[in-house]
Amino acid sequence: MQHKGWHSRNYLPHFDSADVMLDRGWGACWLKVDAIAYLVEDAFLKFDGVRYRLHAWTIMPNHVHVRFTVLPSATLGEIVGSWKRFTAREANRHLGRKGAFRQTEYWDRFIRNEAHFHAAQDYIDQNPIKAGLASDARSWVYGSARLKA
Repeated sequence: MQHKGWHSRNYLPHFDSADVMLDRGWGACWLKVDAIAYLVEDAFLKFDGVRYRLHAWTIMPNHVHVRFTVLPSATLGEIVGSWKRFTAREANRHLGRKGAFRQTEYWDRFIRNEAHFHAAQDYIDQNPIKAGLASDARSWVYGSARLKA
């Protein structure tokens, strides 16, 4: 796979490399529909270990956070584009609507070291609590924290 290095799709810079772990987030408009959240989670899990190594995720009513490592078999753009296309198409079908479903851009966060890895994990897990949607990270059914022992 050919990775792009630094590039920009619209106005946000992105770095595409098989050598970094990234935390991604993007917005959408799924309006607290359980089936849509599970559809997004299924999309994340589908190619875990094939295109990327999934570390953590949380699915919020209007955005998602996902932390993963890109594997050599795919590029960052292919992974994120696939998630966004699939979830937009299926969510619109489920909701009986057409048109734009998600933001065109996404936010990057490079994971610099082990301490940053754990801080990013905590941020992802605590997002539903900060938003007043859960009292404990493991009680949020739309994220990976519920799967922790």
